[in-house]
Amino acid sequence: MSRIHLLTGLLALSLVAGCKAQSASSATSDAALNRRIEVMVRSQFGVPPEVSVALGQRKPSQISGYDSLPITLSHGASKKEVDFLISTDNSKLARLETFDLAKDPVFNIDVAGRPIRGNPNAKVTVINFDDLQCPYCARMHSSLFPETLDRYKDKVRFIYKDDPLTEIHPWAMHAAVDANCIASQNPQTYWNFVDYVHAHGQDVSGPDRNVQKSYATLDRIAREEATVAKLDNAKLDACIAKQDDSQVKASAKEAESLGIEGTPAVFVDGERINGALPAEQVWVVIDRALRAAGIEPPPPAQPAQPAAKGQ
Repeated sequence: MSRIHLLTGLLALSLVAGCKAQSASSATSDAALNRRIEVMVRSQFGVPPEVSVALGQRKPSQISGYDSLPITLSHGASKKEVDFLISTDNSKLARLETFDLAKDPVFNIDVAGRPIRGNPNAKVTVINFDDLQCPYCARMHSSLFPETLDRYKDKVRFIYKDDPLTEIHPWAMHAAVDANCIASQNPQTYWNFVDYVHAHGQDVSGPDRNVQKSYATLDRIAREEATVAKLDNAKLDACIAKQDDSQVKASAKEAESLGIEGTPAVFVDGERINGALPAEQVWVVIDRALRAAGIEPPPPAQPAQPAAKGQ
């Protein structure tokens, strides 16, 4: 909806209001209040200048002393209505959200068939939306494996989901497809492939950043891992050649539905961690999840003691 159409709509609302025998001073007061509300919404929620803000019709709410006030944010064809509360004396604007605890998507991430690292029956699950070309993902991966896995042993299980940022990482999709081709035969070999690619991302990119060479390198690494693990090479070759990215795209779509805008994005039993954090900060979240599950976390790591003089 264009800004002109929004202004026309607001004008129509004021005309309807005028049919209720409002005085000129009352109409002026309403306009001033509407402007104050718009400025408040823009400032408190960081609404960009190009986004239009339109106030809807006030209605009684279930909150004593407050009316419901729908506010529509529009930009081009995109439109989103957000419900606010405004006090009946027009002195306060509030935002009240309700959350469905039974249907929160962070507790319903689809991990069916994904390779698991750690104890498959562990009560705490760490899910990482990963991009195999992302350097920050490589940093997070190195803090999870082996350090975090060694710390928690059988208390936690780790699962990776795909979220390749193809607009900035040209070989990430190919890497994810190759990884899933391996996973369909052997979950442990999947992890070997992921470990290697995250540790050798610069080698995969190559000095000339030729994406076709990167594809060939990824395919070679996948075949080498498959040979070591004695996988079905013919089946793997067919999967690599097909490059079916439907599974990866479905995972990326799920990431989008969760509001993920960058990688890595880690969920520890639903609690989200954004970005590559030091292992100790990740452990704080895992420890909290373990205690919630009735499991005592491992004791804090003890700092190394300096060697005594003369030794």
